[in-house]
Amino acid sequence: MDNPSIYDLIARRQSDRAYDPSRKVEREKVERIVEAARLAPSACNSQPWHFIVVDEPSLCKEVADCMTSIGMNKFAAQAPCFIVVCQEAPNFTARLGGWIKNKHFPLIDCGIATAHLTLAATAEGLGSCIMGWFDEPRLKRLLYIPRSRRVLLTVALGYSTQELRPKQRHEAEKVTGYNKY
Repeated sequence: MDNPSIYDLIARRQSDRAYDPSRKVEREKVERIVEAARLAPSACNSQPWHFIVVDEPSLCKEVADCMTSIGMNKFAAQAPCFIVVCQEAPNFTARLGGWIKNKHFPLIDCGIATAHLTLAATAEGLGSCIMGWFDEPRLKRLLYIPRSRRVLLTVALGYSTQELRPKQRHEAEKVTGYNKY
């Protein structure tokens, strides 16, 4: 894509579940994608995330095995790259604000960072799929993730072999209110 608008990227981003396993994702692209996630906003600039890039083929196979328990995410075996999103502890201000407002800001912040990540992947010509179903204890052991950390999401990255699908979304009028619910 030659300099697409953010709106074009949003329209083109989809959950791709088929990748060309013969095409490796270039490290330069992964670095730009992680940079986009790193620059995401977060509550009180807490930046409560850690990204683990998995692009070594034998380790990708083991990560994919963590994704496919009880028949879920079978497509993950085709992905040549994963980015594992771990939740880090928020800073004091975000933790205090979350306690006062009864919100766990790191979940929100990691979700925003992951959205940045997948949009950047689209800009790089890659397909992605966000997965929340995985064997977390096994994944933590495999990637040496500290016991005190949570794995929130794993994103499969690769060169998609799927066609762009029309989005099935509610009409704007059903999900938007102006000046009232």
